Amino acid sequence: QVQLVESGGGLVQPGGSLSLSCAASGFDFSPELMAWYRQPPGKEREFVAAITARSDLTYYHDSVKGRFTISRDNAKHMLYLKMNSLKPEDTAVYYCSRGRGANWGQGTPVTVSS
Repeated sequence: QVQLVESGGGLVQPGGSLSLSCAASGFDFSPELMAWYRQPPGKEREFVAAITARSDLTYYHDSVKGRFTISRDNAKHMLYLKMNSLKPEDTAVYYCSRGRGANWGQGTPVTVSS
């Protein structure tokens, strides 16, 4: 069955960096658009970034443009999110998504706080 396993979350100070990973299995990863979403405390899940199958196009929420970078390794069935210049408002549980929410991982928490 489809499995998406996120890792790399944790506690980081404002201005710091964090790298998230998502290991995908149980489906043909290479042709799929993949995405990251997040759910801040007490709020609904929101789109963060997406990447097309061949990495030729990427999409970002305005709030993370210039700070976050999405990437993928089709050979390894891995999705990544590099997060720089983190802000307290980036605090959330981050989820890996197959497509636009066809499947979800269990999430990895990111807390940005001093």
